[in-house]
Amino acid sequence: MILDRVKSPAFQTIQQVSIPKIESTMLSNGIPVHYISIGEQSVVKLEISFEAGNWYEKQNGVSLFVAKMLGEGTKRYSSSQISAFFDQYGAFIEFGHGLDRANITVYGLTKYLPTLLPMVKDILENAIFPEDELEKFKKIQLQTLEVNAGKTSFIANKVFRKKVFGDNHSYGNSLDEEAIQAINRNTLLNFYQNFWLGKKPRIFLSGKITESEVNLLDDFFGKNDVQQIVKDISLNKGEYVILEKSVLIEKEDSIQSSIRMGKQMMTRKHPDYFKMLVLNETLGGYFGSRLMSNIREEKGLTYGISSNIAPFSKAGYFVIGTDVKRENTQQTIDEIYKEINVLQRELIKDDELGVVKNYMIGSFAGSLNTPFDILDRYKVILSEELPLDFYDCYIQHIQGINAEMVLEAANQHLGIDSLVEIIVGGK
Repeated sequence: MILDRVKSPAFQTIQQVSIPKIESTMLSNGIPVHYISIGEQSVVKLEISFEAGNWYEKQNGVSLFVAKMLGEGTKRYSSSQISAFFDQYGAFIEFGHGLDRANITVYGLTKYLPTLLPMVKDILENAIFPEDELEKFKKIQLQTLEVNAGKTSFIANKVFRKKVFGDNHSYGNSLDEEAIQAINRNTLLNFYQNFWLGKKPRIFLSGKITESEVNLLDDFFGKNDVQQIVKDISLNKGEYVILEKSVLIEKEDSIQSSIRMGKQMMTRKHPDYFKMLVLNETLGGYFGSRLMSNIREEKGLTYGISSNIAPFSKAGYFVIGTDVKRENTQQTIDEIYKEINVLQRELIKDDELGVVKNYMIGSFAGSLNTPFDILDRYKVILSEELPLDFYDCYIQHIQGINAEMVLEAANQHLGIDSLVEIIVGGK
């Protein structure tokens, strides 16, 4: 049989995705543990997550340094000994940091979990942040900053977040040389003691596990007294009033301009969240989006342009981003505004809306391939206090969005005057 490459293959719309349920329990001291056992491979992922991200720092960069330096030495082990230990068992450890939370994540064979946990516990409870390792890490950060300082895209992202959230908002801060140089061992120890040591984390366990692995966690982490973090975050609350809508940072030596446009946006709890997801996908969320079709495919002004919604625990943002030749900067901006205006005036056609929804649903289903992926979804639900069926109902929410809702969301949330415009390079 000869394959007809002109005719598209038949397809079916996914109507429902069944997401395995998590199990939840408490350790003896009240630390919550959420776990899921799926798969044939005898592997495990352990994540211990603390409320210790940017949101909780008083000095810029401290939460990042603490998270990334936890494995650089304890009272008993050096950084090289810690690395060699995990290598010995074919495991590896990561130290993650974000705007809201920070975490330790360990990947390894399930049978070695009892052997790995004592080292994880030692890192959590006995980190010392050696001066020599701190100086090395500061040099690395300064070198990275120096390299990135010449990139228009890096500068555009940094300025965009600051303009969207404001100078004093934890989500708008970014590292600079002054902040890096100001960090010392005492500030790291202070943050470690206030937001890591003896504080109540969430523990996530996924892979091929049994009840014995869950019970094992109580032996290592369920005996010590722990307490919740209490912090006055009033300085970080409230909408930021945009005082400067358009920012142009000239770089005469640059042949391209980086464009970022957007605004502060909703969290996942907002009633219009799913409307905005569909609107964003239509505008610039995938390769067949309107921005790509117009600005890349039709006019050839860029290799790529996209829009994105980035929700966090306390707030989020919407951003459109692209890099273009500097002589094409204003034309690209005009075309972006044109596409937004069209979405505000004209109802999206049923066939285009169907393609957008099918793409979103297919991408969602494809993102649930492993137990690690599935538990990551539950991490969002639990950390942001969303309904447990938030992702179970994802497809129904997407399918329930119609053209009128997309039009309404475009007018309500993407007003041209509400968008910050950052250009780094030139016009």
